[in-house]
Amino acid sequence: MLKGRTAFVTGGSGAVGAAVVRCMAGHGARVAFSYHSQPEKALALQEELCAGGFDVRAYPLDVLNGAQAQHLAATIEQDLGPVDILVNNAGLTQVMPFALIEEEDWDLMMNVNVKGMFLVTKAFVRPMIRRQRGAIVNLGSLAGVRVLEVPVHYATAKSAVMGFTLSLAREMARYQIRVNAVVPGLLTDGVSEHVPDKQRIDYEQHCTLGRAGTPAEVAELVAFLASDRAAYINAQAIQVDGGL
Repeated sequence: MLKGRTAFVTGGSGAVGAAVVRCMAGHGARVAFSYHSQPEKALALQEELCAGGFDVRAYPLDVLNGAQAQHLAATIEQDLGPVDILVNNAGLTQVMPFALIEEEDWDLMMNVNVKGMFLVTKAFVRPMIRRQRGAIVNLGSLAGVRVLEVPVHYATAKSAVMGFTLSLAREMARYQIRVNAVVPGLLTDGVSEHVPDKQRIDYEQHCTLGRAGTPAEVAELVAFLASDRAAYINAQAIQVDGGL
């Protein structure tokens, strides 16, 4: 499905990011991914996949450093070839009530989840524009599109992912670059680990499939949207929530 393609995944050392890296490599892509705070996990993932015969490279990146992102885009092109798939997965959350959110907490959430996505996309989309080819998949969250008991600053940041996706998709269409978002619900790993048991039980009771999803299930949709099989899918935010 992705043979001959080169993909870059931000936040590849996290649960969903690692699943996306594994999935895309399994579908035949050369995969570069970034890490920031978990170098041991990132290098272990690289070693695991390379030992399996896949072409996977891990690179350190601060998504808030635009110059570093631009340099990395050039480096990956030299190491693996032109990047024609970008997956904006890097992000973080904080579990705290609105009254306790400080200005620095708000700024951190907006910076990592929104500004970082902007800076990385800007660095990697320019070569795509020159080549008139590409696919971008942004990782959102059900917190940004549904009424849920979640941290307000996190929900706000993930709502911004939707606006970014729709507007960018419209502008990039003229360059044959598709932009979509994947919107996961409750998962068994990743940021969902911070969800209190009471909310987890409530989610599973209202979910038609009666369970949390897995990062691997999210990764399969990401890989599909990045492939030519989804050539007529653009400007969409597809929920992977088990039917909530």
